[in-house]
Amino acid sequence: MIKPVQLHNSLSGKKEALDPQLKTPGQVNLYCCGPTVYDFAHIGNFRSFLMADLLTRMLQYAGYSVTKVQNITDVGHLTNDDLADADGDDKVAKKAKAEGKTAWDIADFYTQAFVEDEQELRIETPDHRPKATDFIAEQIAMTETLIHKGYAYEANGSVYFRTAKFKDYGQLSKNKLEDLKAGARVEINDEKEDPLDFALWKNADEKHLMQWESPWGKGFPGWHIECSAMSQALLPHTDIHTGGEDNAFPHHECEIAQNECSHSYRIPVWLHAKHLLVDGQKMSKSKGNFFTIRDLLAKGYTGAEIRYALLAAHYRTALNFTEDSLVQARNSIARIQEAHRLFETLCDAEPDFGKDRNSDLVDQARKNYTTALTDDLNVAEALAAVFDLVAQGLKLRDSKALSADEALLMVEFLEQDFNEIFAVLSFEENNLSEEVEILLQKRSEARLNKDWAEADKLRDEIKEHGWIVKDEADGQTLSPL
Repeated sequence: MIKPVQLHNSLSGKKEALDPQLKTPGQVNLYCCGPTVYDFAHIGNFRSFLMADLLTRMLQYAGYSVTKVQNITDVGHLTNDDLADADGDDKVAKKAKAEGKTAWDIADFYTQAFVEDEQELRIETPDHRPKATDFIAEQIAMTETLIHKGYAYEANGSVYFRTAKFKDYGQLSKNKLEDLKAGARVEINDEKEDPLDFALWKNADEKHLMQWESPWGKGFPGWHIECSAMSQALLPHTDIHTGGEDNAFPHHECEIAQNECSHSYRIPVWLHAKHLLVDGQKMSKSKGNFFTIRDLLAKGYTGAEIRYALLAAHYRTALNFTEDSLVQARNSIARIQEAHRLFETLCDAEPDFGKDRNSDLVDQARKNYTTALTDDLNVAEALAAVFDLVAQGLKLRDSKALSADEALLMVEFLEQDFNEIFAVLSFEENNLSEEVEILLQKRSEARLNKDWAEADKLRDEIKEHGWIVKDEADGQTLSPL
């Protein structure tokens, strides 16, 4: 049974039920703006990619079938990309010149690096990962269609979109054409009919590293046309489009114009992840607060800890990323991991799912957890449901009131509900010795009896076996030295 989902739609500016937006009931086609592969992706980039992964997992958990497309931009993304008609150098080509390599080598290297970083963060592989350079013919064809319909024009080997002809331009970003004309920073370009027109195809001279033959001469595609062409080529319709909030304008605004004017291809739902701050400031290499995934791995943090820290705040709220947040993520994961281990030890007894089976705790936790996630990915409330269950389960265990069947239900919840979405636990075979297991149980009994001296003595003995015990309000957690 499919669970109802509500998402905050950037297009309408409000939270909406998902089902009425779908063309095929139960099927969600998802397009996620991917990386421009000229360097290692940083943690701000990955906040958006992790939001898309969380969304995909939540939809599948809720019962939907999901087809996910996430592109690779390997050409056409220029350095001054805050303009609808971006200018400057091609980011991939600029990196190639700096390193004395071909643009293709740069794109291939950083595409592989991005995939490796995704794997470290346990992001599920998309169903399709198209590269812009593999869809040049589709981009040219879409540009020709827009010219034929009067929405685009050629000038000196470049092709521009007639922004003023599309009356709904600005519907996503809530910009108005007259305001953009009055206040926007636009470059002087005499060949354009209107300063706000943006390039679908750019003329290239012989020095440009990446160029293709076209009906208008040699050139390369504009950044915006790439996503329109790839989404239409791979998905008969797109139900949800995701990206970072910086993508909303101009990139997604221009996509909407291209999509709707070329083939009436309307995407009903748009989700945008808010910017990430580091130590309360915008991330910048000059400030020393710029981090890639590899930087954090080199500091000793795991992919699971980075994933948790980047997912712990709601995607539409500003996330202040600090090293303290990574430490908190480490502790949170260790707490849930240890609870899973302790519950699992009780499952060694044969569960008896008879009429006295008590599933109330887990049923309520699952209800709260599902309600939170399907309500616009409310991770704070979802995690609160998880930690509340863990706390109650550990209290029952420590008082020897947790039955084997209840423990099994909790194990299943942590594995099949929590970890299917958050993907931060590891279920390796328990490598605790029987001696450590006995010491832990004795220490739990000492704490219940308020025999603190004995508890401290047992803590030291456990440490000699290579494990650190931490006392929480509702139980013990264990981590390797």
